[in-house]
Order: sequence, then structure tokens, then C-alpha cells
Amino acid sequence: MDFSSFLLMRHELILLTITLLLIIAEIFIPHHKKSNIVHLAIFLFGIHTVLGFLGLAESSLFGGMFRTNEMIHFFKNVLNVGVLILLLQSADWLQEKIVEQQRGTEFFVLLFSSLLGMYFMISAGDFLMFYLGLELSTLPVAALAAFEVSKRISSEAGIKLILSAALASGVSLFGISLLYATTGSIYFNDILEVISVSNLSILGLILFFTGLAFKISLVPFHFWTADVYEGAPISIASYLSVISKGAAVFILMILLFTVFKPLMFVWENMVYVIAIATMFIGNLFALRQQNMKRFLAFSSVAQAGFILLGIITGDQLGLATVVYFVLVYVFSNLAAFGVVQAISLQTGKENRNDYEGLYRTNPKLSLVMMLALFSLAGIPPVAGFFGKFFLFTAAASKGYYLLVFLAVVNVTISLYYYLLVIRAMFLRKSENAIPFFNSKLYMRIGLILTVLGILTLGLYSPLYEYIFELSSNLM
Repeated sequence: MDFSSFLLMRHELILLTITLLLIIAEIFIPHHKKSNIVHLAIFLFGIHTVLGFLGLAESSLFGGMFRTNEMIHFFKNVLNVGVLILLLQSADWLQEKIVEQQRGTEFFVLLFSSLLGMYFMISAGDFLMFYLGLELSTLPVAALAAFEVSKRISSEAGIKLILSAALASGVSLFGISLLYATTGSIYFNDILEVISVSNLSILGLILFFTGLAFKISLVPFHFWTADVYEGAPISIASYLSVISKGAAVFILMILLFTVFKPLMFVWENMVYVIAIATMFIGNLFALRQQNMKRFLAFSSVAQAGFILLGIITGDQLGLATVVYFVLVYVFSNLAAFGVVQAISLQTGKENRNDYEGLYRTNPKLSLVMMLALFSLAGIPPVAGFFGKFFLFTAAASKGYYLLVFLAVVNVTISLYYYLLVIRAMFLRKSENAIPFFNSKLYMRIGLILTVLGILTLGLYSPLYEYIFELSSNLM
């Protein structure tokens, strides 16, 4: 193995280099200029995101433990774009509250370490690399959830996340051990060739699925979601909702479509039931929420249920539709969380009633939030409509007509509670409306990027065709 082989790990090496540079910068930047750490981190990660779009060959390393191809490379770029937008939206919060506490560099180190774990997880060629990536992606986020140490609710969020993650990780690892016992290998390609239909292998599949279902917030493994989102900093709730969930969906889909393809008769029934439960419970609980972070938490649970409509197909069409939907979801959810963060940072208000009359005082933020909620609801012509339409088409192509019908019912339910927020902003008046304020540059850029993403993905259909072509590499 020569040095050029390691360039296949370009994403991982560059991100590791950025993390080390930030640690060095923390040492040499004087105390009164620590806010420059935020500018430096965003600048370096922006370069990393741009470099990620350069071509990368399809190959594997370390005897097949690490693999990369065009689809994996594309999905890493999706994660990079999401994290870059998240950093832009979090810059003001970091400079005003975190840097003053001398914890700015720690935030970036933990965040980038988690993202590095996701890189390894989705590039894994065996269960060892997958599990190492899973742990590396989870543990730093638990620390980030408790990052606002002055708030008791933040500490509770961190404890709940780490305890739930430990349980889910242990269950998943037990499932992996059962699969190793039945197949004699931890390599995905080897398992695919020898896996058999036995009670032990089916139990291993179920336990493994349970571990990833926790990260995706599928029912009944979603109980941690609302409490953690409410207690964690908004930027970390956004990270859990978008980046962490997206990576877990991708690796779960790949493994179900390849390694566990011989057991499809088992997991398709499991996914069918969980999809229905996740959509209904996520949407029905979202109806009752006043806190916007809890509201978006249950919204994200419901969106996970919609994602399962593409996964249940088990074919190339389903893979392409899920990747496209996750891409749309990244921009839509980051736009919603960005507005919530901008308002919370300026006023400290996070309840839906506080948004009454927002359009009269802050029309631009109201329009961004409306666009994001319309996309999450699936209203044409924004991107969310096409994302859900492609998912429904994929499920219908396999004859899951009842599932599609129930999904349409849930779209109607979700539209109702999304419209509650829009009604509060545009139709209601309030004597204590949120006063007018100007967001700072980084926040503006972050929100503009999300709006461009929502509109472009809704109008630029060739991108879906490109994703469909890439998906052939994994099927």
C-alpha cells in the first residue's frame, strides 16, 4: 500500500488535519482574539467542503475494511454541506456565549470528531469499522448535548443521550456478535455469500436494526428524541436531526440492500410496521407541542417514517429516492432550525405562541420558516414535494398501496401542524411580538444557502437522475 492509496481517505484525512490545526490555533491565538477560532473553523471547513466535490476513485483499503465509491463520496459531500450550513448558523451563538467561556475549540473538536466517525461508518466494509465509526460519531455528540453547562436541562439532555446511546450500542453489538457466530466473518461481502435463514441470524438482524433505529429515532426507539432536542443547544439538536440521522439512514439502507438482502422477507415486514407507527406517532405527538425544538423533534420522527417507504423497496429506485429525500431534508430542516436559533439567540423565545405576529416584525425570517415548513410538509413546487412524491412512487412500484395511502394521511396531518406555525406568524397578532432584529452575516449566509437548496432541488430534476445513476454502484 503506497501513499496514494491513503488519498482514498481524503475526507477523513482533511477533516483530521482541520481538527489538529484548530487545536494548534487554540494554543497560539491570544485570549482577547479567541473569536477568530470560529472564523478559522468555518473557513477551513468551507475549503474541505469544496475539495470534497473533486472526483474520487472507487476502491477499498485495509483488506476491505474501508471502501469508497461515487455514491459514498456523494453522501459524504451531502454531510459536509449540511455541517457547513450548521456552522454558519451557529457562529453567532459560539461567539457570544461559548468562546467567552473558553470552550470554542472544544466545540469544533467534538463536532468534527463526530463527523469523522460518520465518515468511517458509511465507508465501512466490515462490522468492526462500522462499530468504531458508530461509537466515534455518538460519544462526542453526547458531550455537545450537555455543552451549555449553566443550564440543568442541557446536562439532563447529555445524560439521557449517553445512556440511551450506550444501551442501543450494546444491543447492536450483540446483534453483530450473533451474525458473526452464524457466518464466521465480519466482512460485509463474506457475510452476503454465506448468510443463511436461521433463527440466530434473524435475531442478529433484529438486534442490529434496533441499534440504528435508535439513531434514526424510529418508533419505539424515539423516546429520547424530544427531551434531548429540547435540552441540547439548538445547533446540536439540528445536528442530531439532520447529520446524525442522515448518516445512520444511509448505512442502514446499504446494509439492508446488500448484506441482509437474503433476509428481506424478515426486515421488510419489520420496516412496514415501524414505518406506520413512526409516521403516526411522530405526527400525532407533534400536534401537541408548543416548544419549537420539541415540535421539530417529533417532526423529524415523522420524517424518518417517510424515509422507510424508500427503504422497504430494497431496490435501486428506493436507494435513489432515499438519498434524494435526505438531501432535501437536510436543507429543509436546517432552514427551520436556523430560524429557531436566530430568534432564540436574540430573544430567548422558543415557543410557538411567541411567533405570533412575526411576519409584521421580521418578514424575511417568516418567509424562510414558511418555505422550510412547506418543504417538510411536501407542498409543491418546493423540494419536499418531489422528495415525498419519489418515495411514494418507489413504495407503490412494489405494491405497497396501503402503506402509501397511510403515508398520504400522515402528510395531511403534518400539513395541519405545520400550518399552525405559519398561522401564528402570518395571521395572528400579538402585543408582545418578537421585535425586529438583523441577523449577523454568518446566519444570513446559512439561511440563504438553505433557501437556495430548497428551491433548486425542487426545480432541478436532473439531480435526481444523477443520484439514480450513482446508486447503481451499490446495488
